[in-house]
Amino acid sequence: MNVERVMKRDVRACRPDDTLNRAAQLMWDNACGCVPIVSERDQPIGILTDRDICMAAYTQGRPLSEITVATSMANKAITCRTEDDVHSVIDLMREHAIRRVPVVDSDGRLRGIVSLDDLAAESLRNLRGAINRELANRLGEAFLSICARRARKTAG
Repeated sequence: MNVERVMKRDVRACRPDDTLNRAAQLMWDNACGCVPIVSERDQPIGILTDRDICMAAYTQGRPLSEITVATSMANKAITCRTEDDVHSVIDLMREHAIRRVPVVDSDGRLRGIVSLDDLAAESLRNLRGAINRELANRLGEAFLSICARRARKTAG
């Protein structure tokens, strides 16, 4: 099964010079916890989470309307392609301890986003299918690995 089957297609993105207020509004309006940051050619160059916004507001002590996305975003976008197999995307999430991956086309332009939630929902659609059981098992392993890595980071 490829990523295109499970990804969210209607993804809102920001540019580095947008304000955190704009990013927060997009997250609120679209009930999501992150936005990809894209270049002028719509190629992902980073990602911004709701936590990034909160930490920027706390550490910079300024209104969100005065802080640009560029100051708070993760400056590396780990991406996958629409035709990638979901199992390889799970491995990517596990390897990089991330929960969301922007999906790009063959030109590197943003086409969607896939999250652990999307993959978990797909695994639950038909628990009787062998592929979905395998997907659920791989997701569980990836989630445990991501949580363990994050716990080690905060403990150290």
